[in-house]
Amino acid sequence: MKELNNKNLSEQTARNLLDIISPGSVLDSITIPDGSFSNYTHIVTAQSKDGELNRVVVRRYKIFGDYDRGEKAQREFNTFRLLNQHQIPAPEALYLDETGEVLEIPGIVTRFVEGSLVMDTPAEPLDWARKLARTLAKIHSIPCGEEELSYLLNGNAEVSWVVKFDAPPPYMQAYPGGVQLWQLICEQYPKLAIDTPVLLHIDYWTGNILWHKNRISAVIDWEEAAYGDPAVDVAYARMNILLMGLPNAADEFLRVYESETGCPLKNMAFWELAASVRPMIDPEDWNVDENGKDTDTFLKFIEDAKRRL
Repeated sequence: MKELNNKNLSEQTARNLLDIISPGSVLDSITIPDGSFSNYTHIVTAQSKDGELNRVVVRRYKIFGDYDRGEKAQREFNTFRLLNQHQIPAPEALYLDETGEVLEIPGIVTRFVEGSLVMDTPAEPLDWARKLARTLAKIHSIPCGEEELSYLLNGNAEVSWVVKFDAPPPYMQAYPGGVQLWQLICEQYPKLAIDTPVLLHIDYWTGNILWHKNRISAVIDWEEAAYGDPAVDVAYARMNILLMGLPNAADEFLRVYESETGCPLKNMAFWELAASVRPMIDPEDWNVDENGKDTDTFLKFIEDAKRRL
């Protein structure tokens, strides 16, 4: 398969797609949405035969590590269908192209959802945190059987990926305390208490949640959908909220989540340590480098998790 030289979605590719999902439609525009942090994401607007303007989102996958992009497309598409069945706010899955025959590279198409990202301090942080927690609890309540497990990743293994290395990866060696963190994660991973596995997002943070009229309109970016310890998602989300400078909202998020699910999380401290590896890969981007305003908060987050381990 020929790899794209850039992230552009050609008009011809968009027309070929419309011929399949909306025959008779006329292409109006191709735009790039705000907050497109990874992969190639475009909004295609077309006029239907009835004269209505319809929008769809075309999401095509970049090469990342040794991930199979066709498998990734299938996983995200199937997960969206699962979420749609359980009335989770998520885009409607419309078309799967796991080979790239139509989209040029593997990808999926979903219906456009109105909404915007909340990347700065929300107007009402505690209410915002409660809505995040309740939505995550509802996601975690979705039953997963053999069919779902056939395409979901192993969440525990995905998030604790550093344990497979014989030595701390370079980014952890370069970050203050990173080597000790790697050693602690490797030591504690085999000792984890077993918790009931659930459907996981793995990247549940503000950059993957759309809001419209003060409500969550869609949880997006499910390419790494997985099955594992529920604390994986909760820990990562809490870290994100803390790094936004909202400690009370982070505590409220955890309180409401546990209230909604009816049981305390067994492995929060460990998964908070595992979550803290991600900012070390690109400290400047996360604002936790030597000049970052969130560095002290981040280091405190790690130390607090260590104390509770």
